[in-house]
Amino acid sequence: MGADVDRERRRATIDATAIPRARPSTPSPEPHVNVVVFGASGMVGHGVLRACLLDPAVTSVLVVGRGPLGVTHPKLREVIHQDLTDLSALSGQLAGLDACFFCVGVSAAGRTEAEYTRVTHDFTLAVAAAVSRRNPGITFAYVSGEGTDSTERGRTMWARVKGRTENALLAMEMDAYMFRPGYIQPRHGAVSRTPAYRVMYTLTSWLYPLLHRIAPGHTTTTEHLGRAMLAVARPPAARPGGANPRVLDSREINRLGA
Repeated sequence: MGADVDRERRRATIDATAIPRARPSTPSPEPHVNVVVFGASGMVGHGVLRACLLDPAVTSVLVVGRGPLGVTHPKLREVIHQDLTDLSALSGQLAGLDACFFCVGVSAAGRTEAEYTRVTHDFTLAVAAAVSRRNPGITFAYVSGEGTDSTERGRTMWARVKGRTENALLAMEMDAYMFRPGYIQPRHGAVSRTPAYRVMYTLTSWLYPLLHRIAPGHTTTTEHLGRAMLAVARPPAARPGGANPRVLDSREINRLGA
């Protein structure tokens, strides 16, 4: 029941943003890009998918997930795949990509380090290896989190695992960017899949303007995050401000996603 409601909400909020096909006589001012999104069913992934469907510079969007989104759009193609540690069956479909937006994530609450590592580290690196092998130089945008521990030696388990994941991605042969948002305000129907987070967002949504005014460097929205991830996928000459840092906090995310 809950999954059906989420699909209906996602269909309504994303389909409503569908843009008309560009007229042949009006060339796009930016190079077209082909992207793949992992984790589009989550709160952050919803924002990223919406940004991709709205942006005329994005030619095609491939979504890889464990179930259908219930969304239709001329640019969108879905592939159902269960095991992110083995993408060999998708090898042909992962070719010809310019960017990969990896938004898969789970809460560390109630999970052992081994369980959290499998989803956060192992899934991420397996996907990165698969897409970079087929697309040398691909832009890989990874949603990490504020407080991530790059030393990999801190006391906080999730921060260590995220730090280890980030370091491994940055060492790979691809154009990798780590996004470290703090508080993320859902927009345009985006809903967290974690029940406790859904309650928190419901109770605090009216406070977001005040939170952002008080702590602009620690707050952002799913809309800004989606647009910022698209921004780093553009060639340097077409990016706001040119080259961007490899690790982006909420302040950088808001700058790029404005």
